[in-house]
Amino acid sequence: MTRYPEGPPPSSIELDRRAFRRRQSTRSILIGAASTVVFAVLVWVFVVNTPGWARVQESFFDPETAMAALPRVAAGFLVNLQILAFAVVGVALFGTLLAFLRTLRGAVFFPLRALATAYTDVFRGIPLIIVLYLVGFGIPGLLDLRIDKLVLGTVALVITYSAYVSEVIRAGIDGVHPSQWMGARALGLSHGQTLRLVVLPQAIRRQAPPLMNDFVAMQKDVGLVSILGAVDAVRAAQIETAKFAEFTPYIVAAVLFVLLAIPTIRFTDWITARLRTREQMGAIV
Repeated sequence: MTRYPEGPPPSSIELDRRAFRRRQSTRSILIGAASTVVFAVLVWVFVVNTPGWARVQESFFDPETAMAALPRVAAGFLVNLQILAFAVVGVALFGTLLAFLRTLRGAVFFPLRALATAYTDVFRGIPLIIVLYLVGFGIPGLLDLRIDKLVLGTVALVITYSAYVSEVIRAGIDGVHPSQWMGARALGLSHGQTLRLVVLPQAIRRQAPPLMNDFVAMQKDVGLVSILGAVDAVRAAQIETAKFAEFTPYIVAAVLFVLLAIPTIRFTDWITARLRTREQMGAIV
């Protein structure tokens, strides 16, 4: 009996498949390089080589103005990061609570289910900028109190994004096979224990990519708190734009937001690829 310490050698069919994949990979690289060159040429012809490019470059891409505006815009960007940190925690907790309320069974919980459903329907339909106005100017007027704009902006983000996140989590919960529920209940776990110990870990793992996409969207929308008067990156860029009479500070703020988003986007892609690999494990030979 022949033994193979490192496993049996691949068959001729598998070798042909590997060769085909290598040819496809090489072909894809060549096509990608050619399309990149074509795109660069089109950008040069239709953007850089246009008569107004010099004027646009002076108004939006002035290095001296960018360096002068960077300290103030960066200080405002730290405010955005603070709001984002608190908003993420609030959205995670409140969104999970809403998803839990919508999964309750029994007629006695109908008011809670109806309230959670109405909440998600309303705040997924109202634009965030309107919620910011309602919270930022409505709550202080209702309570007759002066409340920090950063707190109000964080509350508005939590109110809006909790509605989106709760639906993502609820979809993940509904996507878990009913046998998981029945098996956990057969072992004597309560509804809450089943949800917390068995269902939620599976649901969140499956819904990680859409949850990360909501996080990326919230990173951008944090800049909207500037309409309440908070001096964040966007408001600081507006101040610097008025000072220098050009729009380069807005580009500085945009670059900071992009640098914040890129790691999250790449992490989302990695999670998506990892989940796809796990689901298709054994399908590719």
